[in-house]
Amino acid sequence: MRSHSAFTPNTSPLRFIGIFALAILMWSSISPSHVRADENRWGFGSDLGLTTGTVDGTVFALGFNVDYYADRNFSFGPMMQISPTGNLFQIAFAGVGKYHLRLNNGINLVPFTGIGLIHADLDRGTGPSQINRNDTSWYIPIGLSLEYQVIHNIALSSTLMVNLHDINLQPSLPEKDRTSISLMFGFRWGP
Repeated sequence: MRSHSAFTPNTSPLRFIGIFALAILMWSSISPSHVRADENRWGFGSDLGLTTGTVDGTVFALGFNVDYYADRNFSFGPMMQISPTGNLFQIAFAGVGKYHLRLNNGINLVPFTGIGLIHADLDRGTGPSQINRNDTSWYIPIGLSLEYQVIHNIALSSTLMVNLHDINLQPSLPEKDRTSISLMFGFRWGP
């Protein structure tokens, strides 16, 4: 005797996706908590600048972040910092929490901290003195952004950030890389 189940080889997976999408649509249309367009809670930032104190000295850096605003003064989300040029390729990801202290004159002070991972890949020189090492470590960014609101949802930003980590490229380099400092300039888009 053959048993029948809800999903048989002849049943199309698209049917289940359609039923699921219809259920979500119905739930969202009868749900009492509608999100209006003026309640946008997402923000985005991009930066460029310099990071000093790395295993390769001072390097060019790019930064990107996405923020979800729990309220007007607190946001959290992912942050990425990348150094794509020179002998050092370094990339860091962290989940970051930010407090937005909004002053009356259009200036915002935004202290932040987070935790994540950093990966450094140093490829320097040729021949017997060549260094080609990499390492991945924990990563804790601690920083402060100074923002100037150009209009209600766009701000110019400058950020000073201390990066704590434990990059170890031994035996090629005798010292460990435990900290670096970044100075970044960029834009913020938010609610």
